[in-house]
Amino acid sequence: MFAALMALIINGEQIDDEIIEAEFRHIKSHFERTLQVACCERDPEFRTMAKDNVASRVLLNQESRRRHPEVSEEEITARLNKLIDEAGGETQFYVNIGMPMKDASLVRENVAGGVRLDKTLQEIYAPEPEPTEAELRACYEANLKHYMTDEEIRASHITKGLQGATSRQEIYMAMRDIRSQLLAGADFAKLAEEHRNDEQQQIDLGWFKRGEFMEEFETIAFSMGEGEISPVFTTQLGFHVCTLTGRRPSVARPFDEVKEDVRNRFIEEYRDKKFNAFLEELKAKAKIEDTDPEGENCQH
Repeated sequence: MFAALMALIINGEQIDDEIIEAEFRHIKSHFERTLQVACCERDPEFRTMAKDNVASRVLLNQESRRRHPEVSEEEITARLNKLIDEAGGETQFYVNIGMPMKDASLVRENVAGGVRLDKTLQEIYAPEPEPTEAELRACYEANLKHYMTDEEIRASHITKGLQGATSRQEIYMAMRDIRSQLLAGADFAKLAEEHRNDEQQQIDLGWFKRGEFMEEFETIAFSMGEGEISPVFTTQLGFHVCTLTGRRPSVARPFDEVKEDVRNRFIEEYRDKKFNAFLEELKAKAKIEDTDPEGENCQH
C-alpha cells in the first residue's frame, strides 16, 4: 500500500509527487540496508527528510539558474565527456544514470544543470582559505581517528584439507585431537611441523591486517588474544586451528605523513560549512508550500 501522494510548491515551482516518493523510498531502503530501525512508525520522519532533501536540491537548481541562466554548448560537452570517461564508456554511463534508452537532449539538459551548479558552488566557496600549520594540526587532532594505522596481527595455523580423508568427520576429529594437545601444553610449532601436508604449506602466516586473508579465518584470528588457541574451524581450504603470536594495535600516523590528507579535510569542512549556511539562507528566503503536511499513511 502506498502513502498518499505528497506535493511541494517551491517558489511557485510544483514538484512532481513521484520525485518526493522516490526520495522517500530511497531513504527508507537506506535505513533498512544499514540495519537501522525503519518500521512504519518512522514513515512520517522519512517523509519529512525526503521533502527537505528534494526542497534543497530544487532551491540549489533555482539559484543556479538565476545566477547562470546560460551555459555554453562547449561547457556541457566537456562535462558530459568527463562523466562518460569516469563511467568507463558511454554504455556504462547510461546504465549508471538509469536511462534505458539514449536521449541526448535530456542528458545534455541535465548536464547543463550540473555545470550551473558547479559554477554556483565555486562562487559560494571562494575564496577558499589557505590553512596555517596550527590550523592543520588542530584539524589533525580533532580527526585523529581518520589517520590511524590498521591493526595487524601475526598468526600461525595448523590446517588439514579433505584430500585423502574418508570423511569430513575424520578430519574434524583429528583436528580436535590436535587442539586438545595444544591446550594441554604441546608446542604449537612442533605439532604444526608434524602435521604439515607439504613443505610449501605455511605455518607462520606473518603479519597481516583485515582484508588480506579469508574472512572466516580473519574473524577468528582477530578476535583472539596473544597465545590463545582457537577452536577448530573451517574455511574453503579445510579445517584449521590457529594461535595468535603477536598484535600491533592501531596507532596514529605522524602528522607530516598525512599532512596533505589533513589539508584536504580542512578544505572539505570549510566547504561543508559554507554550503550549509548558503542552503539555510536559500530556505529562509524561499516560499515553500507543503500541500500534504501530514503524510500519516504507512508504506509497506
